[in-house]
Amino acid sequence: MKTKITSFLTFAVASLIAFSSTAFADGETGFYESDHVRGFISIGADYRGMRSAFQDYVNSVAFRNGVHMEEETVPAGDTGTVQDTLVYAGTFKYSKFNDYYLGLHVNVGAQYKQFLTWFDFNFMPPQVSERPSKTYSASAGVEGSDGSIVEVRTKKYPLYDIEWYSYGVDWMFGWKLFGENTIINLIPAVGFGLNLINFHFASNFDLVYLEDPSKWDTMRDRDYSTLATTVNSELELRLEFSRFAIGAYGGYRFIRYNELKVESRTMSNSIPYQNTDANGDTWFAGLRITWIFLSDWQKKQKDRL
Repeated sequence: MKTKITSFLTFAVASLIAFSSTAFADGETGFYESDHVRGFISIGADYRGMRSAFQDYVNSVAFRNGVHMEEETVPAGDTGTVQDTLVYAGTFKYSKFNDYYLGLHVNVGAQYKQFLTWFDFNFMPPQVSERPSKTYSASAGVEGSDGSIVEVRTKKYPLYDIEWYSYGVDWMFGWKLFGENTIINLIPAVGFGLNLINFHFASNFDLVYLEDPSKWDTMRDRDYSTLATTVNSELELRLEFSRFAIGAYGGYRFIRYNELKVESRTMSNSIPYQNTDANGDTWFAGLRITWIFLSDWQKKQKDRL
């Protein structure tokens, strides 16, 4: 994960340095006429369809049913009692998550002639599977000296709403195919970025160290997150009226999530404690509205009128 983040930051910093070196160049001698650059801001919403592998990942990780480890006094035959670790486990039922969600976006960027670049800040409302009750019952068997179960103990443990949500940012680059100021335009774009996915689990489960079963970490009533790098592509059909535009867009976002750390343990979508590099791809379709600011050159022309 550190390698992916370092690569992204290195490229982003290098690109920003290159961009800024021309953006602040003299309007007459620079690579382009900097006073013709126009800023813009847009807001949008889209329908995000999850690939089946992504939905399976979310549901298998979020609905993890773990165990509770308890140090308790148990019978030890004629010798009285001893301290032993009992493993409490139970069942509960939540509604699984659907294969779609609502994506919300705020874009901030700049346009020079037909070229556009912007930062797409994206987020989503948390997807919540409500808890079936405030607590659930978990049981543990007490073994006798011959290995048979001599007693079954039951305890209550808290249940929480299971949640997942994500947010991130993509640095996008686009091109107006039909010219700079046409009413109807087609804008293909591609970009890269970072995305964070977050989970809240059902209860305070204990994650046992495989190398030492006498040690474990306990999940807390909080969100756990993992980071991913992204590649985003889209195509927008835009209607532009001077400084206001409305567009319909669709595309595909490629995401590969890194391992999910829960306390000091690693969760996976199959067996606990293994690597969780996972498919987080989505396809999407939505609408956005854009407000385009005047360039310095346009402001000067307006002042002359």
